[in-house]
Amino acid sequence: MFEAIIIFLIIGLIITGILVNPALVKRRRNRLKHRPFPLLWNAIVENNLPIYLLLSPAERKRLQGNIQVFLAEKQFIGCGGLDVTEEMKVIIAAVACLLLLNQRETYFPKLRSILVYPSTYLVKETAYTGNYIVEERRVARLGESWTNDQLVLSWEQVKHDTYNWRDGHNVVLHEFAHQLDQEDGKAEGVPILHRNSDYATWAKVMTEEYQQLCNDIQRGVKTVMNSYGATNPAEFFAVATETFFEKPHQLLKKHPALYEQLQRYYQLDPVQWV
Repeated sequence: MFEAIIIFLIIGLIITGILVNPALVKRRRNRLKHRPFPLLWNAIVENNLPIYLLLSPAERKRLQGNIQVFLAEKQFIGCGGLDVTEEMKVIIAAVACLLLLNQRETYFPKLRSILVYPSTYLVKETAYTGNYIVEERRVARLGESWTNDQLVLSWEQVKHDTYNWRDGHNVVLHEFAHQLDQEDGKAEGVPILHRNSDYATWAKVMTEEYQQLCNDIQRGVKTVMNSYGATNPAEFFAVATETFFEKPHQLLKKHPALYEQLQRYYQLDPVQWV
């Protein structure tokens, strides 16, 4: 009898923890978001995020709050001898949190650590070349998003992308878009959408736009999106996200259906920021 009571108490504590913990997390995040935004951080964002002053006051306030939560919850690790500074953290957080301006408030839940290299880094990659031959080679990377709890960035590339905001290339937007895509455990170009009824339209538009990009690349047609988006649907979503935030006018003009899907998902209209 005593053992049964103990078991029931343990089960009760577990259930209570499951129910209470999200409420505690939400309360802590609200406290973080309502703290005064440090003047130094504001200066860093102003100087390194070209569209910051074009956001509405409400959007800037939300971005500041998201940055504070992000920096409190994520660990930054310098690699290759890099000492990750406060400025680096704030810049990366500011760009990443643009993806959260729609008040998703999930803060990339699977992500724990952000590894930052000074510049391009090398990784071992295994490739199957046919006839059961396995080839291992070293490949240069600028960033990558892992399905477990880590994301990798090249600081040199991050700086280049912030200085060249309108070129449609942004490693932070790209890799954190992958994080959104991977929230359900799969990387297939389909993030968690707001309503179940959204998936059918998303699949139709994204499939058509992906195929068009692939066809345009094969025919040598100039495209708004980078050709890397033709690699697979997951890369297409990440590249489309980069283009949506950095080249919104061009994307809206050439691919209005794609722009509309991204606008509905992110609940933002970057055309207004230009």
